[in-house]
Amino acid sequence: MTSEGSSNGFVQPAIPKLDGHYDHWSMLMENFLRSKEYWGLIEEGIPEVKDEAALNEAQLKARNDMKLKDLKAKNYLYQGIDRVVLETILKKDTAKDIWDSLKKKYQGTIRVKRAQL
Repeated sequence: MTSEGSSNGFVQPAIPKLDGHYDHWSMLMENFLRSKEYWGLIEEGIPEVKDEAALNEAQLKARNDMKLKDLKAKNYLYQGIDRVVLETILKKDTAKDIWDSLKKKYQGTIRVKRAQL
């Protein structure tokens, strides 16, 4: 674990790794993403906008902030899953897409088979 801020002594929690036990991993990862305030993006995704040019400055800033948060959430998900598993996910545009793909593929399995990893 690395120190996020040496002055306050806060230690960054380790990113949960998918080790074959999806249900356990998803619980840990959900908690981790909630602690980072990214869980709303996993649940709701980024709302589609037909014409970004029609957005006012405040709306555009809010949308860009949401996209940045989504990139950060995707980064945590990428770090939590194996490259081979990542390659099996067909749609990876948003953090919600990644989460939903993993959930559909692995939820309810006691142990992810190593052949799938």
